[in-house]
Amino acid sequence: MRCISNFVAVMRRMKRKQIYLEPEQDRRLRVLSGRQGKTESELIREGVDRVLNEPLLDRAAWERELAFIDSLIAKGPIKGKRTWKREDLYDR
Repeated sequence: MRCISNFVAVMRRMKRKQIYLEPEQDRRLRVLSGRQGKTESELIREGVDRVLNEPLLDRAAWERELAFIDSLIAKGPIKGKRTWKREDLYDR
């Protein structure tokens, strides 16, 4: 009886979501569920946690870096030495 009450408590704190999977995703999820002995819902929650825990990509920062690299490339080869120092990269 205690197992049922724990299950009910867990289900009360969770939110129900409906998702759509590609047939191949559904097949692979079913196989993985059987191999790992976990429910498909558990695996989906683990996947959601992974995505939510990834650091956010600052696209603007990457665009600035690419523009900086492109500006260095546009200068072309430099005779004898480069025009920038490694420390310059850290000051940006």
